[in-house]
Order: sequence, then C-alpha cells, then structure tokens
Amino acid sequence: MFVSYRLPAKEHLKVGPNDLLLTFPSSYLIGKELEATHGKGALWNGDSSRLHVRTAQYRYGWDWGPVLLTTGPWKPVYLEAYNVRIDDLRVSTKVDESLAAVIDVSIVLSSEVSAKASVVLKDVSGKALKTADINISKGKGLTSFEAKAGELELWWPVGYGKQVLHAVDVQIADEGGKPLDSKTQKIGVRRLRIVQDPLEGEEGRSFLFEVNNVRIFCGGSNWIPADSFLTNISDDRYRAWLQLMVDGNQNMIRVWGGGIYEPDVFYDICDELGLLVWQDSMFGCGQYPAYDDYIKRVEIETEQNVKRLRHHPSLAIWAGNNEDYQVAEQLNLGLDYNDEDLNSDFRKTTFPARHIYERVLPSIVNAHSDVFYHRGSPYSGYGKPTTDRTYGDLHQWNVWHGSQEPWHNWDQLSGRFVSEFGMQGYPDIRTVDYWVGDNKAERYPQSRTMNNHNKADGFERRLELYLMENFKHAFDIESYVYYTQVMQAETLASAYRLWRRNWRGKGKEYTAGALVWQINDCWPVTSWAIVDYFLRPKPAYFSIKRELRPFTVGMTRKEVITNSPNHPNTRVHFTSDYSLEIWGTNSTLEEKTVILDVKTFDLNASDISKVLVYEMPQKEVKLAANASTELLKGSLVEFGQPLRTKQSDVPRTLIVSARLLDRDGTVLARYANWCVLFGLRSLGPPRSC
Repeated sequence: MFVSYRLPAKEHLKVGPNDLLLTFPSSYLIGKELEATHGKGALWNGDSSRLHVRTAQYRYGWDWGPVLLTTGPWKPVYLEAYNVRIDDLRVSTKVDESLAAVIDVSIVLSSEVSAKASVVLKDVSGKALKTADINISKGKGLTSFEAKAGELELWWPVGYGKQVLHAVDVQIADEGGKPLDSKTQKIGVRRLRIVQDPLEGEEGRSFLFEVNNVRIFCGGSNWIPADSFLTNISDDRYRAWLQLMVDGNQNMIRVWGGGIYEPDVFYDICDELGLLVWQDSMFGCGQYPAYDDYIKRVEIETEQNVKRLRHHPSLAIWAGNNEDYQVAEQLNLGLDYNDEDLNSDFRKTTFPARHIYERVLPSIVNAHSDVFYHRGSPYSGYGKPTTDRTYGDLHQWNVWHGSQEPWHNWDQLSGRFVSEFGMQGYPDIRTVDYWVGDNKAERYPQSRTMNNHNKADGFERRLELYLMENFKHAFDIESYVYYTQVMQAETLASAYRLWRRNWRGKGKEYTAGALVWQINDCWPVTSWAIVDYFLRPKPAYFSIKRELRPFTVGMTRKEVITNSPNHPNTRVHFTSDYSLEIWGTNSTLEEKTVILDVKTFDLNASDISKVLVYEMPQKEVKLAANASTELLKGSLVEFGQPLRTKQSDVPRTLIVSARLLDRDGTVLARYANWCVLFGLRSLGPPRSC
C-alpha cells in the first residue's frame, strides 16, 4: 500500500478508448497465508496477520477505530509519456551554527544519457536568487549554492518566525537544447537538531528540538488517518485539520506508525503553517517479522517515502515504529539493548524486527536524507527500557491505562519528551446524536450503540473511575457527555501546565515536549481525540490552547502533614498545612516583565461579601525568555487557609486565582486552582461547545 508502482504500458495501448482493469486478491487472506508460513507475532490491536501485510495497520481495528479492510487504488493513477525524465531530485539544505547555508542539488535521470540542466533557486515571489547550469553525464548531475548568514530568509516553526519557502527549479534539456523534463521542489532553509545533552541536577539527557539555534518546547498532537476511507479526505479537509492545530497554539504533529505516510499535501500544509512533523515508519504495536521477502518490501517502501518527504522543512524526525520495543519488553522477550553491537543478526533472536529498526531503516534514512533517525517511539536508548523517564521519548499511559493514576499526578509522570498521553471524552452531543440516529431508545451512556462507538478495552470502568473520583454526575446523556468532556479538558490542561514548568532554561529542559493522543478521529466515536470526526473541537482543545499560549501561569497546592515533635510516635497530634507554588512560562525569546495578581475565594462563603478571602498585593515579576520561572512559594495559611489539627476538621474550600497582567492591565495568563475535586460542587447545567 505504501509503494508507488511504475509499469510499462506502451505495448498494451491502442488507438481510441483504453480501459485499465486492476484486480486485487484479499490482503487479509494473503496475510493469513504468510502468517502460516513464517509464524505468528504478538501484538496489541487487530488481527495478528496484519504484521505480514504492508498496509495501513489501523484498518484491522484499533482501540479507537473499526475493522474496515478496504482495497483498491487510494492515490491517483497516471498515464505518463516521456523520453527522459527526472527520476530523483534531492535538494539537501545544510545550515551551520552561524546560520550560513549550503544547498546541494543532486539530479538523477531515468537513463544514463548526457544532458544539460538549468538549476534556479527562487524566493517566495519567484525571483531568481541563484542560478547554475550544469552538464549531466551518464544521467547524473550535481551542483551547490552557498549563502552567507542572513542572505536567505530562514524557515521557522509557528510562533518563532516566518515560514519562508524557497523553490529549486530544475529544467532538463538534451544536448541540442530540446526540453526533456522539469521539476520544482519547495524547500525551507533552517538548521534543525535533536539535542540530547546532560542536564543540570538530574539524571539522564535532554531530548529536545532546536531550530535555527533556538530550543523549542514542542506542544502538539498525535495524528491518525482522518478517515477509515482515505479517498474521503480532501485537500481542504487536511488544511482544516492542520489549521485547527495552529489556531490551538500547537507547533508539532506526530504521524503515528499504524496509519499511512500521508500524501504530499499534508506535508506541504505543515511547511506553510510551521508545524514540525514527527514521522513514524508504518509499524505499530507488534512484533513484526524479518524474513527476506518482507525486508525487501520494507526497503522499497522506506526508500520511496524518505525520498518523497525529505525536502520538507517541517520534517523534524523519523522514528522507526510505534511501541514495538514496548510490546517486546512487556512480553519479556529477553531484549539486550547493546547499542555498540553492530554485528548481531537480530533476525535469529526473539525480536527479529530489531533488524528493521536498527539496520534497515537507519541505513536508508541516513543514505537518502538529512533527517534525524530515532529507533522507535517510545525509545530511550542507553540501555534503558522504554518506560524510562530520563532519556529519549516516553508514552505516558499511567493515566487511563497502566496504574490509572489520578491526573493530578502528571508532575510525577513526566519524561524528557512525552510523545503520547491522553484521556477519553465524548464528542459533541451532535456527533453522538448522529450515530444514535432515530433509535432514541439507545440514547443513554451504557447502550449497545454507545458501547459500539467506543473501541477501548475497559472504557466503561475507566471512564467511571475518573468521573466518580472527580465529579458529581448524572446519567442522562447530555450530562454524561458534558462531564466526560470537562474531565478530559482538565486532565490534558493539567499535563501541559505541569510539564511546561519543567522547561526551565538551557541545561534544565527536563521536559521538552508533550504530544497529546490524539488530535483527530477516523470515524464518529468516543475516543481520546480532542476534535471529533466532524472537526468539532471538544473542550479539551480549548483548554490545551490556553496552556500553550506564549505566556501562562500555573500552580500546585499539596498537603503537608507535620507530626508533633512532642508526640513523635503517634499520628493523633499533627498539623495539616498546604504548600502553594506558582510559576509562569514564557515561550517568547525575550524576558518579559509582568504583574502577578493572586487572590483567594471561598467557594462556600455564606454571602457574596465574604467570597473574596485574601488579595495579595500585586507585584512585578520577570519571566525568563523561553523558559518557566518560579514566582511564589509558601504556605496557604498566608492566603486564608486555617491549619488543621484533626482529621475531622473540614478544610476551608478556597480557590486560588493567579493572573499575569501586562503593565497596561491586559490579562496575559490566568489559572484558578480548585481546593477540592470537582465532585464536591455542581458544575451547573450541561452545554454543547
């Protein structure tokens, strides 16, 4: 499915109308035959035969998607006539630390002929900036352009500068000057590195993205195919999805390894909008085989797609798979992470696909592109398991899956780069009514129809666990939909808020990014998506948008129990206090002076005059550039919370409000920290967003 096929047609063509007939066997049955021959691999999601078939793995069913095994051509079919064509055009942009650039242009023709090539580097308006005329010998030609620092405008991720795109235009002619072929490739001039440096005061190394010498906190989303039937996705629909991300203050999208290498238009739009792309190879949640025929298919697929995508400035990293190392770890296959062992034949081990991820893919990615290769996602390296929080990237699923931690513990679940985490929430009530249709008897949370539109194992208990821990909620469908949405919004906002705090400046980038699972759905469903199939944002979309603004403010309060020094051997005598910590974040590249405004309110005050409990005198504070800044640390007693000396004492129900104001009074950021779980207070009537 991931390979383009070019077949000679001339001998089959006739004058007048011609028909093209394509016949396809069942990929499912072929997968079963291959599995019977080569063995069954372990996996999460779908039928195990999918591991032998190079097709979009999500079609076999996932914990958010249906089983819909489509077949047939899913991209356009062309009839092309030529004598000589450009078979491969590689434009390699190398930018050094001074931001001077060298642009190498390599041309390979379809036959070993001699020809002439005119190569022009153009700016966004089409103006020629640099030109070169070269002779092509035996079908190959090479030229380079050099540019001093500042000579060419740079491409930046959204929020950090312009998304300037240049074009390299190539015209091929025979030795007599007759045109043969032409090709134009858009590029962006930028320096992009993945930095894995030691950190101050903590074990491990950073895992961060640096563009044009600027280190960037990556806040974004995971992307799955936007439809179960790929031919339904128009260019306009792609643009609408990706524009939603930019409008939501996100700057990175991860193309997940169980879907597809997206079409060119997807990456073109990412280039235009400034969205960094984390690209997985299409291996997901399984122990894939590595027999010879399979490897040959993987090699062709990888080379074609690397060559097709490598020129995009948005393409920031290429990862070998999604969670395949994690599957192997959890199945106790006896992995040996010896990064120095370059000679092992992994095909003879219990994890044969390591040959793909550690031999085949890096050799192709490194040979045909300048893109950073990462063995998998998650992957830690350095002999560490994929659950390690101090190296590489992390999929943090101990909220919802795993140990099912309270979402308030995200600060204890951080990683160097959290490339997956999430919480489910129902879609817009209009989307729910779409799948219920006229069958109103099914319009309640536990109905068969509702259950069929949630593919996650154990979702009934997990939704209820988090709902009952945090909310009063009713079981009419409007309320249920609303409360799950609020829960999802609060959960995800909390993660971004706490993890942005860990972006503390150079050498202290303890968490360098967070990509929520997921931005989109492939059908109308209850899932982890923050925007539903019909492009209707859930409340979580907006809460994340707020936490990814250039300036934010965050807060934690935690109970501190101190036993009496006069009674060290009993828990009867103690005091209970709450520590309060407030910080601000600034993603701009300049220090910012703001005003910190903190107030406390009593949620259960007897009358309106007693709601405001304490108002801290406003004070000016400085937010460090491109970092978080600690602003306040103290006891909640100072803000009106009495000390407790008995467990039976009910804490005062204080809400602490923090705002960051510009000097003219404009609110730059705000956050209200609730004293208790939402279950102790009604949130009011449900509403649709």
